[in-house]
Amino acid sequence: MNVPADTRATGTSTAPASAATPLAVIGLGPMGLALADLLLKSGHRLTLWNRSPDKAAALIERGAALAATPAAAIAASDVIFVCVLDYQAAEAILDQPGVSEALRGRLIINLGTGGPDDARRVQARVQRHGGHYLDGAIQAAPQQMGQPDTPLFLSGPKAQFDRVEPLLKVLAGHLVYLGDAIDAAAFMDLATLSYVYGAYAGFLHGAHIAEVAGMDVATYGRLVRAIAPSFGAFFEHQGQVIASGDFRMTQSPMRISVPAVRRILDASRRLGINAELPSLVDGWLGQASAKGLENEELAALIQVLRR
Repeated sequence: MNVPADTRATGTSTAPASAATPLAVIGLGPMGLALADLLLKSGHRLTLWNRSPDKAAALIERGAALAATPAAAIAASDVIFVCVLDYQAAEAILDQPGVSEALRGRLIINLGTGGPDDARRVQARVQRHGGHYLDGAIQAAPQQMGQPDTPLFLSGPKAQFDRVEPLLKVLAGHLVYLGDAIDAAAFMDLATLSYVYGAYAGFLHGAHIAEVAGMDVATYGRLVRAIAPSFGAFFEHQGQVIASGDFRMTQSPMRISVPAVRRILDASRRLGINAELPSLVDGWLGQASAKGLENEELAALIQVLRR
């Protein structure tokens, strides 16, 4: 089923979203397909647009409509999910003929990949044409969407978030609203990804130690999974310490970590493996020691990173 370029009146901006609210998904990569599938299963009226229309075939058989253009998809909907590779791709869609006119009164929820500057720029553009905008960051793979613990960061005007919160919970049960500042979701996405990639770098370094030492790396992987929950709780506590600004020792004094990281560095060098990661952390701890922070909570190490 196709939809014409503009058969609807201007979309409302404050009415709570419901099963009757017409929706659109623009972008049918793996994540866009997952979002569309969940929205259809929940009984929503759904319009789709994708550069390759054939990707929509199975969804159309289930009742979704296919728009010929992005402008038609936006005009047919009150709430539009944009799920493309990055903000540059999203802005290329906004450049399409008729899109600027179709934006008035509509809510755009962008779930692509980008940074804080991108979020601010796209919001300004949507608002300039009378639309509303929320910025989001999905913290899950497509197959993990729709679960009670699926995390989704959102930021932007609270009234718009409140309007679509029940709808968003169809996609991700663990919604985290980060406030009115449109760049908040992008900043938190960067912060959590910094943790993920930093942890993964440590995981790879540990795997290299295990394999060079002749141990089973699969066993190492299982051990990491087993200890992950307790370290998650530890990191949560460290975040609370940093937020409080009170670095008095409560769980883990820095003096324990100074020799521990040095042992990792020394062992890496003896094994002849890449030692850049432990060398980096050892350098931070050395600076902290020089500042007299060894008897404070490990979280005090952030004072070395601050400038």
